[in-house]
Amino acid sequence: MKPLVFENLKEFTTMVGKQLPTGNWYTVTQEMINDFANATLDKQWIHIDKERAKKESPFKSTIAHGFMSVAMISKLLEGLFVIKSVKMGLNYGLNKVRFPNPVPVNSLLRMLAEVKEIETLDNNGIKITFSCLIEINGQEKPACVAEFLCVLYE
Repeated sequence: MKPLVFENLKEFTTMVGKQLPTGNWYTVTQEMINDFANATLDKQWIHIDKERAKKESPFKSTIAHGFMSVAMISKLLEGLFVIKSVKMGLNYGLNKVRFPNPVPVNSLLRMLAEVKEIETLDNNGIKITFSCLIEINGQEKPACVAEFLCVLYE
């Protein structure tokens, strides 16, 4: 999948109400899950103890943290579009976050996203609201559904 390329923020504003390209698949490894557990201090056995998860978990393997899916939104969106004039971007917030399905270790995830709304800001910026769905390969229900807000400046 090739990202959409825009020269500037004004050109990107034509995307309101439109779907972005489907993202590439990313593998969620145990190393990533362990790193997230260490960074957040959430070391619940369901995430980091492979043997116990295999025996006691209804999923029969470790699973990624729900918040790990949310934390991946920026990176997953990054592969969908490029705005050449952007000098800086900031995460602004989240709305309506849900985790409908656990993410077993070694799952493949990809982003499906739509540009829901764009608001013009001072200092040559825009605030974008994306409707995001993080799909799990082979699963009917997604890993995460959220509205993600970011601010971009030229």
